[in-house]
Amino acid sequence: MSTIRSGHAAHGAYTLRGKRACIAAAFAIGTLAMYGASPAAAHCFAGARFFPATLSVDDPCVADELSLPTVSTFRTGDIPANRELDISAEFSKRITEDFGVSVGRTYTRLWVPGGPGAHGWQNLETTFKYQFLTWPQSEFVLSAGVSVEWGRTGNASVGAEKFHTITPTLYVGKGFGDLPSAAGFLRAFGITGQVGYAIPSWRRTVTTSIDPDSGNFSFDEERHPHFLQYGGSVQFSMPYLKANVVDLGLPDVINRMVPLVEASFSTPVRNVVTSANTFDDTNRTTGTVNPGVIYVADKFQIGAEAIIPINRASGKGVGWVAQLHFYLDDIFPTSIGRPIIPVSARIGQ
Repeated sequence: MSTIRSGHAAHGAYTLRGKRACIAAAFAIGTLAMYGASPAAAHCFAGARFFPATLSVDDPCVADELSLPTVSTFRTGDIPANRELDISAEFSKRITEDFGVSVGRTYTRLWVPGGPGAHGWQNLETTFKYQFLTWPQSEFVLSAGVSVEWGRTGNASVGAEKFHTITPTLYVGKGFGDLPSAAGFLRAFGITGQVGYAIPSWRRTVTTSIDPDSGNFSFDEERHPHFLQYGGSVQFSMPYLKANVVDLGLPDVINRMVPLVEASFSTPVRNVVTSANTFDDTNRTTGTVNPGVIYVADKFQIGAEAIIPINRASGKGVGWVAQLHFYLDDIFPTSIGRPIIPVSARIGQ
């Protein structure tokens, strides 16, 4: 699961003030380790492979989980760049073993150079996901879903749109534990990915104004493009390395780490204002690359990542994101952590 707003890269990407985030994450990890948390027997498994909930792109599984909070700060792609702080929460609930619903919300605070700031809620987001294929022997997972950003549920002063956006998405996860034993450390690697197509409910917004001197009307049209949204992660699982490849005798806190690099991109593909002689920030690919680490315990995880924009339209400087994530299916296995209807139609299980 990810609670970073996926569409926000179109405005500008997240930036980071890394030292404070790293210190906070290290303190939290050390505190949790004192209480004896063990490596996860958690929800997103394909055979022996565990895929943690990632921060920028969504993980490929359906589960009962809670991300609270996810905190990020960055400078946007505006000129001059605004500084933005986002605090997010997301709750996911399984309806059946294979089908789940997630609801997320983000509170935003903006600091605008030379102007008044703004704060308020972003639009409510809902995702419906179906995990239809799992091959344990190949450590492979495939899911499909639809995300909806509900227009007019947020504050326009922080960028919440009046129209809905519907994004059909395909999610995939693959571990490399099925490689030959001679592959050694390569078997601890895994990848996840997703690709979606964001469709706004309005093709355009037209605003009118009146010249106070002449009384003439003028019209301003803003097109709302369709976006191809895609990304993924490359993960090196220390828990998998210890349990299935080789035990290096490292400290427990290291054996619970999953170093990773995430990337998330957005490309306008339809209903874009284009010119034969120009290529501006309204029709270029934006996105971020996010190196970081996730600490995995038996009932929770904590993650921290730097957020590096790929170009000036994606943001300015380096930002950060940190997240505390709870595995509700492990914390409350007989109540809110179990599917409402305990049936499965999944292929490959």
